[in-house]
Amino acid sequence: MADARSEILGRISSALGSSAMGAPRPAATPVPRDYQRSRGFDDVESLFVARACEYKASVHLVESAPETIASTVDARGMRRMVAPDDVPESWLAAGVDWVRDAGMLDVATLDSCDGALTGCALAIAETGTIVLDAGARQGRRVITLVPDYHLCVLRASQIVGTVPEAVAELDPVRPLTFISGPSATSDIELDRVEGVHGPRTLDILLITS
Repeated sequence: MADARSEILGRISSALGSSAMGAPRPAATPVPRDYQRSRGFDDVESLFVARACEYKASVHLVESAPETIASTVDARGMRRMVAPDDVPESWLAAGVDWVRDAGMLDVATLDSCDGALTGCALAIAETGTIVLDAGARQGRRVITLVPDYHLCVLRASQIVGTVPEAVAELDPVRPLTFISGPSATSDIELDRVEGVHGPRTLDILLITS
């Protein structure tokens, strides 16, 4: 009977499809890709709100972005905000020092901003996740990593039910970032610390109309 070492190495060799003396490798074992893409959720909007809040994001249901952006940044005490160069002018609330990023701002400038305002590519109801892909109204990922606050504008039509549905819509060659709540981590004693490698506060304005 073969010992445990030989059995393990044999299984590895079989899985890798390797063979002795450079002989051709056998055909790779096919991997099933028939993922369940839809879960048939009745109300993806409500599910997204519930799951995002579980991750300590704050979700605000609104009919229009500009007025709510103004009241939200004022309530948060934001005085200097960074936004991608292509966000609508109407999003830029009065009374805030807006810094437009066209891809040239350095880390020191971003660090001087209280927060960032962006749109997103889509959102996933089942996981309460927003996804950025550096597309329209999103800018570079760095502008939402350095400031301590992120305000994201999301349309209800951008919400999909599951991760496979999201992956089917996203372009895999783009720089994808999946965000589920504020940045947080825990040490070995499970003490939660927020804002370690991203903003410690995430507000999502969900435009329902």
